[in-house]
This record gives sequence, C-alpha cells and structure tokens, in this order.
Amino acid sequence: MENILDREKSKLAGDAPALRFITCGSVDDGKSTLVGRLLYDSELLLDDQLEALKAESKIHGTTGGNIDFALLLDGLQAEREQGITIDIAYRFFATKRRRFIVADTPGHEQYTRNMATGASNAELAIVLVDARKGVITQTLRHSYILGLFGVRHIVLAINKMDLVGWDSDRFQSIVDEYCTIGARLGIPDITCIPICARDGDNIFSRSERMPWYVGPTIVEHLEKVEVLTELGNLPFRLPVQWVNRPNADFRGFSGRVANGVIHQGHAIASFPSGRVSKVTRILTADGDDEIATEGQAVTLVLADEIDASRGDILAPADAAPIIADEISGHIVWFDDAAMIPGRRYTLKSAGRKIGAVISKLKHRVNVNTLDQQAATALSMNEIGCVTINLEGPLVCDPYRENRETGGFILIDTINNHTVAAGVIDSARRHAADVKWQNLNVDVSLRARIKYQRPCVLWFTGLVGSGRSTVANLVEQRLCDLGRHTYLLDGHNLRHDLNRDLDFSTEARVESVRRAAIVAKLLYDAGLITLVAMLSPLRVDRQMARDLIGDGNFIEVHMATPLDECERRDPGGLYQRARTGDLPNFTGVDAPYEPPESPEISIDTTGQPPEIVADRVVAYLKENGYL
Repeated sequence: MENILDREKSKLAGDAPALRFITCGSVDDGKSTLVGRLLYDSELLLDDQLEALKAESKIHGTTGGNIDFALLLDGLQAEREQGITIDIAYRFFATKRRRFIVADTPGHEQYTRNMATGASNAELAIVLVDARKGVITQTLRHSYILGLFGVRHIVLAINKMDLVGWDSDRFQSIVDEYCTIGARLGIPDITCIPICARDGDNIFSRSERMPWYVGPTIVEHLEKVEVLTELGNLPFRLPVQWVNRPNADFRGFSGRVANGVIHQGHAIASFPSGRVSKVTRILTADGDDEIATEGQAVTLVLADEIDASRGDILAPADAAPIIADEISGHIVWFDDAAMIPGRRYTLKSAGRKIGAVISKLKHRVNVNTLDQQAATALSMNEIGCVTINLEGPLVCDPYRENRETGGFILIDTINNHTVAAGVIDSARRHAADVKWQNLNVDVSLRARIKYQRPCVLWFTGLVGSGRSTVANLVEQRLCDLGRHTYLLDGHNLRHDLNRDLDFSTEARVESVRRAAIVAKLLYDAGLITLVAMLSPLRVDRQMARDLIGDGNFIEVHMATPLDECERRDPGGLYQRARTGDLPNFTGVDAPYEPPESPEISIDTTGQPPEIVADRVVAYLKENGYL
C-alpha cells in the first residue's frame, strides 16, 4: 500500500522540493484539525485509514460523531484521551504543484520544547489563533520562538470563524494586533487567512460563508509561497558526521551539506585545525558527482590526509567559520529546574560536544510585552539572552547565517536531559585575546618536591553534620604527618571571597564555583586541599569534580540524618528556619541532594569526630595519596 501511495504522490508533485512547515499556537486553537483536514482533502488517505479515522472519531472524537480530523495526528494514547497534542507529528501530503512536510506541534506551554524543535527545521509556520480568544500569551511565545529560530514566513490562520459569526471586523482586529507583533519580531512575510478548519473553509476551497475575504486559501498560499532566502549564497559548510574508512585505501568525510556549494577540485579546509586540502571526489547515494549542494548527504574525499573527526567543519579557507570559546545568544529553557548562571552543561552543535558554562544572563524576554527584563535565572519555557563560556573551540556561524552551525542545545551533565535550545547571535575567541602563559613548573614538579600526591577532599553535608569539624581534624592529622595542606571552609570564605553573595540558589551556585576554582589553584600548587562547603546540589559538586579532574577529586559525604543535625542545631539555625525567620535554609525549605556515589560516606551519629577523621585519613593512605 505504501508503494501505491508513493506513486500517487509522485504523480501529483513530481520532483518539486518539499516545503517544510510547522503548525503552532495555543492549545485547542485547531492545529491538529487543520493538518488532518489538509491530509483528508488532499485525497491521499487510504480506505483503511479513513475507516479507522471514522471509528476513532466515534470513540475519542469531539465533533459530535462526525469525523474528528485531529485524530489523524494524535498518535499517542494520552493524546487521544486528553484531546491534546503532546509529541510532534510529522506528516506528508502533496498537491499537483508542490509536496509538503508538516510538523504538528503541541500547544501546551508544558511542551514548548517540542514546538521549538519543530521550528528549528521549518521554512514556514502556520500560527493558529482562536477567533474568540485572539492573540494570547502562548501565541506570543510561539511567535517569538519562530522569529528566534529563523522562520521568516508566517500564515496567521484565524480559526473558528463560525463561532464569531464570520465577523470580518473581528478578523481584522486580530490581524492588526498580530502584524504589529510580527514587525517587532522582524518577521517580514505574514499572510492572514480566516478559516474554519473543522469544515474546511478557506483550506483547499474558498469559503462561501466569508465573501468579504478575497485573499488566497491556505493551500493556494502554500503552493505559491517562495521561501528562498539569502542563505543560498552563503559559503560552503559541511559538518563532519562520520569519518568513512571501510579499508586502508579509502578515507572520506561524510555529512549533510549545511550551506553553499562545493565542486570537485575546490580547495577546502578542516576547522578548527585550519588544515587545507583539495576535494578529489564527491560521493552521493547515486555515485560520484562533480558538485555537492545544500541539503545533500555526501562523502568528500580529499587529496591530503588531514586531521578531521566528527564535529569538525569542512569549509573554504577564504570563507572560514568562527572558531570561538565564548558565544552570546538566546536560549529557550526547557528544564523543570531553573537555569542559573555558573552551572556547567554540555553544549552540542553540529555534531560537536563541548563543556559549557552559562556565565551571564543578560536579560529575560517578557513574552507578553516582548520587552527585555533584568533576571538572575530562567524558569521552564522562559526565553533569555546569555553569554556562554566554552571549555574548547567551537566552530560556528551566527544563526542568522547558518541554522546548522549557528544552533545548539544544552545538555545536563548529570542526567543527560536536554535543558535548553539556543541560537548564536555572536561569537568570539576570548583565548585569542588572552594567551595562556606556559610555566616551567607544573603540578607534578610541585607535588614531587613536597613528597605527596595532591588531591581535593570535598566535604559536603547538612548544617550540623560535622562537615567543618571533621575537615579541620583531617587537616590537623595530615599536618602531623608532614603533608602540605590548605582548608577552604565555606563559613570563612563568606568573610572575604564570597562576602558579596547571599543564600539564594543563584548565590550558592556562584559560591561553589568560586571555591572550586580556588581549590583547583591550590591543587595545582601541589597541596592536599580540603573544601568544607554545604554545596547542596549534585550538579554544582559535579562541576567542581569536572574542573579538578575525576581522579583527583574525593567527595566526602557527611551522611548524618536531618533529625540528628536538627537535634544538634548549631546556633539555633534550624529552629529559626522552622519559624520562618531564616528562609531558604537547606534541609528545611531548600533542597539538599546527597551524593549518589561519593568516595567516602560517613554517618557521624554517635561517632566522635576524631574517629571519623581517622577514617578519612585511612582512605587516603589506602588509595595512595599519602
């Protein structure tokens, strides 16, 4: 059956390139109904699909027993039961003039990440608005994301016109409001069409119930719209996805051409190394070719054995991409946990993965007013402008010039969840401005003259767990053994290094970051460094571990239960927190995330701190640190 359908599609549209578009807008605005109607009216549904749709409409439909076209897209059981879209549904349909790939995306704010994913691959967007409600917050959020991800062609489909009596004045007022918003977002092409998706008005055929509307139908516009952009004239970019080496006689670099054109015999360079060679062969699925163009999946064979691997970019040497270790851009935050500057993530762009720290949140975007607001964090589905420092070179372009090399995602290093998607506005090579000064004396020499193996002991635990007391005793034991040490205590650091920080979540992240940097410097000095900090969140302690190095970082968890810590109640802090006099207190109204696999874990309940300190020193001896 699939082969029959494929043949019918090819008769309709021939070899015309497919238009990729997205439907978006708020929940219940009719996105899935519109796409279902497009599929139905294109007459490409097989008989068994149509019969299944009729049966499903009787069970899960919301149209009083008539065909519910939204069910063509709602593939998940939860979607059918709730009558909402959760996942992205990609569908193909075609007319005699054009082929289409449509992404039906969720309208719920909770699933904004799915909408952003669809927008990043779309050439055009149909933004649906319920004629009764007009432009609402989710309409604005989706429109901002469309502008952010480079969608320059929008169809504003004002749906459910039957529910406002086919009122032309209502249509025009929504058009005026949205076009003002589009101008602020820099979206140059907006076409506004009144529709009733359920009945097919102005979808394939013109509506007789709205004679005052003289513009195109949805399909007429989709068939004719030109989405060619200035990107066609941009320099060649091929992100390397795979080094293809089936035998000793062949070595090629495979990937999809992100931009531009390359010919056999052209000079080309691999970045970030900058090594230059020449293209000797271009291999496609159909064999050798003399040219590779944007969108093609190809393998390039070069004249020289240059060093290139997955994540590198092949580009002309005279039109090189940016090699950056600092980028500025906008992100859409996806995660339940707030985005806080100072935390470490993995940035992935065009196949390359690099450690990254959001060093600054410049502003947050108020999606209701589109204004910029000062902020210290981003909550789920919020949009902000950030500066990101990278732990290695990133080969990139501004997103406005190249979607593939200018877009990125951020990944949580603890759970591997994608926490944000973003676009690069600008990039720079900070390291090119500040050169690293090579030193003749390094950590190994400093450690050798001290006759010890340096490391960082990171003591974490609730207030009252014995963290500072035990760390102090461990340092005393090490000094008695003739070792060179230094103890960074969180309380003491608040008198100088961290005196400008309060006890908010954002400030705690920054305090841990600063302590980790100082600990790394002391480690480089060859010292056994002890850090006694509450450091309540795993992601921040992981940042410290990554900075110092896994084999040199020893996490010591004072695993004393909360009730025992509260019984000790140093300084009456827990009592003040329980009465609300000390807000944001860890263990009471702020979280503490115990380590999942610390090197040392000790419950100090009923144990003298001297015995606990001896256990830590014993670990150092047993593992070759002393």
